[in-house]
Amino acid sequence: MNGSTILRGVQHYVGKIRTIRNEIRTQRFMNSLPADIRKDIGWPDMYAERRFRGN
Repeated sequence: MNGSTILRGVQHYVGKIRTIRNEIRTQRFMNSLPADIRKDIGWPDMYAERRFRGN
């Protein structure tokens, strides 16, 4: 393995962590909204469907 391969692997790992943190932050924000607004935008349904599909 050369240095660029290792760097790409680290960048990929950091990118995944950043994505997970952003998803958690979005979930917290959406869950802090009033229930009627979450229902209007379809938050509970969309989130459950995404988790079921494994995305």
